Amino acid sequence: MARLQQLLLNTLLVTSVLALIITLASLLTAQVWWLKLLDFPRFQLLLVHVAALVGLGLLLWLGRRQRQGARRAVLSLSLLGAAVQSYFLVPYLPLAPRPVPDATAAQVAETTARLRLLEANVLQKNNRADLLLAVIDEQRPDVVLALETDQRWVNALRPLRRTYPYFIELPRPNTYGMALYSRLPLLNHRVHNFQEQNVPTIITDVRMPNGQLVRLYAVHPTPPVPSSHPTSLSTPDLALLQVGQQIERNPGPALVLGDFNDVSWSHTTRMFEASGELKNVRLGRGLFSTFNAHIWMTRWPLDHLFVTKQFRVAKLERLPGIGSDHFPLLAEVVLAE
Repeated sequence: MARLQQLLLNTLLVTSVLALIITLASLLTAQVWWLKLLDFPRFQLLLVHVAALVGLGLLLWLGRRQRQGARRAVLSLSLLGAAVQSYFLVPYLPLAPRPVPDATAAQVAETTARLRLLEANVLQKNNRADLLLAVIDEQRPDVVLALETDQRWVNALRPLRRTYPYFIELPRPNTYGMALYSRLPLLNHRVHNFQEQNVPTIITDVRMPNGQLVRLYAVHPTPPVPSSHPTSLSTPDLALLQVGQQIERNPGPALVLGDFNDVSWSHTTRMFEASGELKNVRLGRGLFSTFNAHIWMTRWPLDHLFVTKQFRVAKLERLPGIGSDHFPLLAEVVLAE
């Protein structure tokens, strides 16, 4: 038993040291792809730090008192690591403040100011368009944004045109196609390639039933993976930052919807909302992790909705899987100002 306890303590010490090194490295903001990726698994690293504390508690319960220095090291390292990760994750707890307030019952009842949005990264090689169509039929959103749509996917989604007469289809073979479908009129739409060619961003006005115009930005920037997209490092975060600048220059109700290929607590995303114009609807409501739909241990929130101050949240929900590596995200917001 003593030998087993010794092995457990050594394991806890090595684990706590490695987890803290990764945790501290994730605080660096240098534009290095592997440093940016360390931002993603904050919840998983928090679990590692907590597990080390639980293991230390188990050793104390077993009565093993030797190597007090190693025990104190595990305790200190794990508490520090847990505190750092909690700093980023606590704002998503349901009891935390909500920068985007909940809609009141009266605001929800005002259907002409309500907008229901469904966003889904379909996974280009996924063949189950029927699952997405079934989810759309069940949820009945006003606006649908499908990402990673090539020509085959656009063809498969063609039945949506019957109930969504306003649409913008941008099929691409490179996993950065987009298809936007709306029951409400889409006006003055344009397409920008902020980051690189064939990685589009859609900007369009949506006319609400009450006549007000809401500007919608549909985004899907490339991930910080040099083997696939070298320019995502040489021009870091250009798409999101340019969208933020456009919103600053054009005041009014706006929404940014899409797969950011980034977590909402990252340095990039916090820069995106630093001006105060945009707020993350997740804060105070939960993580709603949308990727990876197949592997729990690599699951984090990559699909996002950011809104300006005029909006209130009536609903936010992660929907069941559609055969993709992303879960769809459903949000219902109310234009209250």
